[in-house]
Amino acid sequence: MKIPIAIVDDNTQNRLSLADQMGYSDEITVRFTAKNGGDFLEQMKHLSPALHPAVVLMDIEMPEMTGIEVVKYGHHIYPDLKFLMLTVFDDDDKIFEAIKNGANGYLLKDEKTSTIIDHIQQLVEIGGAPMSPSIARKALALLSRARLDEKDEARDDLSERLSERECDVLKLVVEGKDYKAIAEKLFLSTHTIRKHIANIYEKLHVSSKAQVINLALHSKWFNP
Repeated sequence: MKIPIAIVDDNTQNRLSLADQMGYSDEITVRFTAKNGGDFLEQMKHLSPALHPAVVLMDIEMPEMTGIEVVKYGHHIYPDLKFLMLTVFDDDDKIFEAIKNGANGYLLKDEKTSTIIDHIQQLVEIGGAPMSPSIARKALALLSRARLDEKDEARDDLSERLSERECDVLKLVVEGKDYKAIAEKLFLSTHTIRKHIANIYEKLHVSSKAQVINLALHSKWFNP
């Protein structure tokens, strides 16, 4: 069976040209096209579920409603629809917002029609998140930055709860060092180290070395 799709783009030439090219495919059938997000949602209201598209090729910058707004709204109303962004925009903010709001993939308009069709088939048959190569690289970079930001936030949270010296002690505890090794590393007495650890337990509301290590690793305060 052919995969039913909808094309949403405010540029009439782009919309009709893509629909025409898709019409020659043996794998795809264009159920309808829409000139903007509002037009798309209005047409969906009048279609029976049996006639819904399986995949929607969605532009981003459109009057009335942006493609990202349509995805956010449509994702909840039509959970079975798969939204594949097809746009000229490759900036980080739009990629992040589209994915965050439920987009199933993100392709650039300069992709070949055959490539877009392949991605539609993959999306329907095996799932995943189709992306143009340049978009995939940006998405990975965004993910890496998000992880670094999480680590920075975790460190900030720890520094608000413990003193700098207590953080140093806790890090060495997590690394598996005993009181004597920690004392030698920090040029302190074992008595002072015991006092620091007692303070750490009290501030973090734990009562054992195992608990404090588990808390530190779970909270991602330090690299394991």
